[in-house]
Amino acid sequence: MSPFTHILILIDCSPSDGAIMDLVEKLLEGSTTKVTLSHVVHSHTLDQDRALKEQADACMESMLERFRALGAGPVNKLLLSGEPEEELEKAINQGDYDLVAMGTHGHTGFEDLLYGSVSRYLKHKITVPLLMVRNTETTAEKTH
Repeated sequence: MSPFTHILILIDCSPSDGAIMDLVEKLLEGSTTKVTLSHVVHSHTLDQDRALKEQADACMESMLERFRALGAGPVNKLLLSGEPEEELEKAINQGDYDLVAMGTHGHTGFEDLLYGSVSRYLKHKITVPLLMVRNTETTAEKTH
């Protein structure tokens, strides 16, 4: 039984999503916890926005099927558009989530300053517990 009632999972439709999806599946075993899967489309033109939303929607649907198959609680998706940091902060602070979970790419040092902006931003801006899991496969690929 999960101690959580509503988990928000942040994804970017990349290989780094695998580790967090696997861990949340374990947390959900035998529970009725509600799950919301969220992705932010960050685009600059309307045509680009439409195409990226379609891709993100397809990605999210396949991930949602994993949770539906578990038979846990309600499973929803939240597709946002705009600046990821700001949109996610707003969604988290306005939602009823008691855990936010996200995968990270395993950047260190200077790379983290350039690419780890969403996780770094959120850990300073939200009051909900934030679970970050580094995808070891992504990290291992970078070292070889």
